[in-house]
Amino acid sequence: MASSTQTPFSGDTWRSFQVNKPDLEFLQNYLFETEQPLSSGDLAAVLVAERIRVARIEQEKIQKGAGDIYLPKGSYKKGQKLIFPALNMKKGQVQAVRPGVNPEVDAFDVVDVAFEDGSVRMFAAGLAVHKLNEPVEQTLAPEFDPQAVLDEFGELIERKLEIALHGDDSLVRIAGRWFPSALLMNINAGHLNLAEAVLEMAGGEPMPVKTLMEQIELSVGGNQGLTEFSLNYALQEDGRFDEVGPAGQVLWCLRRLEPEEVQKIPAVLLYNEMEYDRSALNSAMLALEAELDDELSEANYKPEKADEVTICLTYPHWRAGTLPVSSRVSAFFPTAYESPRIRFTLVDAQTGQKIPAWVVREHGYVYGLREWFDANKLIPGGLVVIRKGSVPGEVYIESKSRRAMRDWVRTVIAGSDGGLVFALLRQEVGCEFDDRMVIAVPDAEAVHQSVLQYAKSRQSFEKLVKDILNQLSKLTPQGHVHAEELYAAINVLRRVPPAPLLALLATNKEFKHVGDLHYRMAETDDEE
Repeated sequence: MASSTQTPFSGDTWRSFQVNKPDLEFLQNYLFETEQPLSSGDLAAVLVAERIRVARIEQEKIQKGAGDIYLPKGSYKKGQKLIFPALNMKKGQVQAVRPGVNPEVDAFDVVDVAFEDGSVRMFAAGLAVHKLNEPVEQTLAPEFDPQAVLDEFGELIERKLEIALHGDDSLVRIAGRWFPSALLMNINAGHLNLAEAVLEMAGGEPMPVKTLMEQIELSVGGNQGLTEFSLNYALQEDGRFDEVGPAGQVLWCLRRLEPEEVQKIPAVLLYNEMEYDRSALNSAMLALEAELDDELSEANYKPEKADEVTICLTYPHWRAGTLPVSSRVSAFFPTAYESPRIRFTLVDAQTGQKIPAWVVREHGYVYGLREWFDANKLIPGGLVVIRKGSVPGEVYIESKSRRAMRDWVRTVIAGSDGGLVFALLRQEVGCEFDDRMVIAVPDAEAVHQSVLQYAKSRQSFEKLVKDILNQLSKLTPQGHVHAEELYAAINVLRRVPPAPLLALLATNKEFKHVGDLHYRMAETDDEE
């Protein structure tokens, strides 16, 4: 498209993009005609192409009013306005037409053309054979190139379009795809009851919609895609069923057969939100917060691209058989367009064992690893490597195992009074661990009962931090406790992300910072 041709259509058109009523009507008609459910991204591409098509028609009208396209095979008359594609759409007017003389070619005319810059040039006319008789293809300006538009403005356009589509009652959406509700096939109660029975027989194992259609013998008719979408929508609207597939897949299971820990956040992971002053966190504290991979952290850290990531288990996740889905870790696990729970497969990188697992997006954890933790002798503070799988829907995990040996490590035990005691004891450890986060748990059930007893005490967070700090300070000659050690120990008794703890340490004068995020109680300092 020539840059010299005047048009109101430009890059600013896309920057200020708004979805209007004609746009929605066009997309509705498009979906009716194609009878194929499309994603918001697909519809954005269709709409961009249509906007450009209309704009090019308008530009061609403007261009036609400015003159006719010059081609050597054409015939022209004095006063006629011409546009020359081979000269970057330069405009001129015919001044004279006369017979041309060249013994080597048939009869032709010579046309004198005066251009807007005052120059006059001669051109041949009436030549049936000439390389310029085919119009010169012009390089599209970026605003007229659909792919260029989508590359630069695709996210903006898709976001605004999705808002508009949600407001259109004539369209329905399932698994990220849109379709006119008027075209949906009738899926009756009998079909849904059969689907429930089939999924019941599967014992909670998710099933693709195509398999489900075969099992309930649902007639495809002339359009399998339409039948699939109609069944998907009917299942979505029925509370018995849950769509649990990762983006790009549609998998159905019965909600009542999903693990309780997927339907409801495990108690050990529950956080009773506390108010705190985030501005009190200094750069070192913010860096520690980012390193700890706590899914409850408010800050949304943008992770660097990596092939694998190593995380450290905290007591709550070790106890629940879960992994945190923090900002740094989230890219390794499958996501979904709408499903709050996603069923996928974890693969043990060492043994190849496949482990059914769930991503609980709303609460930021992966469930299904209790037995794997036990089999690999992992303890709180143990290290786990996560890698993306080569097959969609699979994620590789690996325990950083080692030959079991007895080490002096922080250990939590239930005291005679039911309280918890932290001590430095020799324990047999069969995994690599983080020195500051490690906490051996010789009797997990006794510790759990103490945690339940603590929960009933309604002890303040400040007192808990003081008690744990005092206990941990007795385990080192200096009596200093690193904030990371304190975070790990406190989370045995109470689920809390790093920021509220760090803010308390920064703002409460009873906690004395002795350097490099190490603390002690102020009243025990000789300077006090």
